[in-house]
Amino acid sequence: MAASGGPQQCVSRVQLTISCRSLLDRDMLTKSDPFCVLFIECDKQWMEVARTETIKNTLCPDFSRKLVMEYRFEEVQKLKFALFDEDAPSAKLVDHDFLGEITSTLGQIVSHRTLTRPLLMQDDRPAGRGTITISAEEITDNRIITLSMAGRKLDKMDLFGKSDPYLEIYKQSPDGTWMLVHRTEVVRNTLDPTWKPFTLHLQVLCNGDLEKNIKAVCYDWDRHGSPDLIGEFYANIIRLKEATGSMEVEFECINNKKKQKKKSYKNSGIIICKSCKISRDYTFLDYIFGGCQLHFTVGIDFTASNGNPRDASSLHYISPTGMNDYLAAIWAVGQIIQDYDTDKLFPALGFGAQLPPDWKVHHDFALNFNPSNPFCTGIEGIVAAYHFCLQNIRLYGPTNFSPIINHVASFAHTASGSASASEYYVLLIITDGVISDMEATREAIVKASRLPMSVIIVGVGNADFEAMEVLDSDDRVLTAPSGEAATRDIVQFVPFRQFRYAAKEELAKSVLAELPGQVVQYFRQRNLSPINSTHTD
Repeated sequence: MAASGGPQQCVSRVQLTISCRSLLDRDMLTKSDPFCVLFIECDKQWMEVARTETIKNTLCPDFSRKLVMEYRFEEVQKLKFALFDEDAPSAKLVDHDFLGEITSTLGQIVSHRTLTRPLLMQDDRPAGRGTITISAEEITDNRIITLSMAGRKLDKMDLFGKSDPYLEIYKQSPDGTWMLVHRTEVVRNTLDPTWKPFTLHLQVLCNGDLEKNIKAVCYDWDRHGSPDLIGEFYANIIRLKEATGSMEVEFECINNKKKQKKKSYKNSGIIICKSCKISRDYTFLDYIFGGCQLHFTVGIDFTASNGNPRDASSLHYISPTGMNDYLAAIWAVGQIIQDYDTDKLFPALGFGAQLPPDWKVHHDFALNFNPSNPFCTGIEGIVAAYHFCLQNIRLYGPTNFSPIINHVASFAHTASGSASASEYYVLLIITDGVISDMEATREAIVKASRLPMSVIIVGVGNADFEAMEVLDSDDRVLTAPSGEAATRDIVQFVPFRQFRYAAKEELAKSVLAELPGQVVQYFRQRNLSPINSTHTD
């Protein structure tokens, strides 16, 4: 019997695995360095959803990074898969060579389970002989496994060095073939690598069967050619689970070709499972239903580069309709976020302005001029404080982000001492220009990555926001000037100009796209279950 609240949506999570064959070769001296970008159609516009990793020097990539989507039976979810050859360390697709694309629906992919299509250019001509294969798998088991792996005394494969080893992890399909599920990073010039811990769904790794064998293959990476096999081993999860941190589990890394040639062959080194932990993959809604509160703070750029607020060309000019880009961003994001904070009290801060009575420049001030109580009631309260502030300050500069990030981080630091998944802080910065204190901002974000905190940056106006792309480190780890690396990506940057003529829901969707994953990632790293969870492992 249906619930009285209306029809229930059929929603499940689907994981997509991507591989390609015979891609176009866009490089002069080597082969292409392909990566795949997934888009979904929203209001007749393509929005980027996710990217795979880049695989160097190959025309036949098997991507290990899985693309996870919500599958809604009752909706037509139109998707586009586009391949690019990475040519520069840039997140902008225009900086990379196009290799071909296909469009399909998630329903078609799910119904086929494995779909292979020829790649097309944007004018619908064939992209050479290139093909893409997409495999879909529903995620029904929410258990995840986190593995920490290392090697010892691996074979030396390089003439003038040691080896550049990496691991590939495979699961066995019902037809007996082996399917790639994960690829570690390359550790350069060593015979004793330690790879970064990685997390996989148990269903993806072994179909949830702890006794089912998986295969691990160790390769030596080669900059200019195909990788060289070092060796491989087989194991099941029960065996791997014997690694607890205090006790490691070792496997001989065997190269069968070497074994057949040399009677004295013993192994090609040892692969070590340093730790193996199985836990639950809680979702964002699990934490929200469990009582987690999202604390929302808005930070507004009042630097002089915005223009005189009384001039119609100013980004702070309020039109006869009562709006400008700053207010549009506040309303779009705030109306979503406020539903997850029970008291609806939000700090509203400004930076880059001269304040009365002494007209000194401040980079972290309350819009209501009450530093001991900067809270506004609801989004309406933030908007009212913004109007009040504009009438009583002088726009100045420079554009310093670090003070306001550190301000919110101080509250997140207090919450980080909690043993429960009860609080998470979201800072929305709306700005028009280039950051003046980039080094200090990087330092602040790296430190904040260890806290229950995310930073959303909305860029208004037509400035060059390349620096913001650096902070929004989707495909690389952000590092501080000190060399300290962020533990996770906590920054999402969105240029407002892309959404100026779109519905406000589209701006909110893009701005908040990464937040649920960032919340889950923080609590997972801290091994915190939802407050009201009754699951045990």
